[in-house]
Amino acid sequence: MRIAVETEQTHPWTGRFISLAPGILLSSIVALAAFGLEAAEVRLTEHRFIENLVLAILIGTAIRSLVYLPAAFNAGIRFCEKFVLEVAIVLLGASISVQALKAAGPALVLGIVFTVIAAIAISYGIGRGLGLKHKLATLVACGNSICGNSAIAAAAPVIDAEPEDIASAIAFTAVLGVIMVLALPLALVGLGLTAPQYGVLSGLTVYAVPQVLAAAQPGGVIAVQTGTLVKLIRVMMLGPVLFALGMTARAASSGTGAKVKLKHIAPWFIIGFALMMALRSAGAIPEGLVQPLAHTSNALTVLAMAALGLSVDIRSLGRAGGRVIATAILSIGVLTAIALGLIFALQIG
Repeated sequence: MRIAVETEQTHPWTGRFISLAPGILLSSIVALAAFGLEAAEVRLTEHRFIENLVLAILIGTAIRSLVYLPAAFNAGIRFCEKFVLEVAIVLLGASISVQALKAAGPALVLGIVFTVIAAIAISYGIGRGLGLKHKLATLVACGNSICGNSAIAAAAPVIDAEPEDIASAIAFTAVLGVIMVLALPLALVGLGLTAPQYGVLSGLTVYAVPQVLAAAQPGGVIAVQTGTLVKLIRVMMLGPVLFALGMTARAASSGTGAKVKLKHIAPWFIIGFALMMALRSAGAIPEGLVQPLAHTSNALTVLAMAALGLSVDIRSLGRAGGRVIATAILSIGVLTAIALGLIFALQIG
């Protein structure tokens, strides 16, 4: 026993690697399968109807829903779903210059702020109207309006949410988020949107930052870049929203509410994305590295989306409860309508 303990202390990373390896390996296999299926699709049809990111989600979700995965896979899947995708987002910053950010303009930034605030208020009202408890309705509203599971996880300790409320809210965002990624490209053709318009729509309606990459990809490079910028501005709204929730919770509980942590306001990957974008704008990143970094970002994103799919059990919809599902569906419909209204009101080309 003493030897085993000494070995663990001498090699602290060994146990961590062993715990992550199964999930990382499975996620990698799913990602490689997605790349392979996309290549076969292009070779057979000469078109890319379903991108590798979406294929990774579909394959991963199918595995999670149809096959029992032992708990040994969970740590590695979570690692890929969270850390790997955050690294991918940081690298994506190298492909976007500050000139693109300026192109968004103050009107669009204010429009994003308005969209988030309006969506939270309406979504919360829908939830309460359908009989959800205050805290559950708040979690659903935050998840729908800002960034899905991340917003729910960040808001939960601030409002002291119950575990079952957190589980119900996360169940809907996991499944509905994937549905949005798969369904949103239909708007590109059905509504005749331009690439910038489709990018804004993706950034305003899709839950997670990497999911925006998957949803916006059919619109091309401009749609991906626009969607990413819009989404990151939307994510930055999480800080003010958490402060507001914290103030309300502390007032309601006589100062015993949870504190808002700095990492909720400025997650490291957003800082990293901004830093890479600044380096690109300043010319500190050679042009010859831009494409390799972009390809690396895409590969890591596919890996992260494979892990995302592996964490989604389609059967969780049935366990989330009808009122939560109804609130989620109505809320995403309202958010989409607000986003389209903003696009046409600002005459985004």
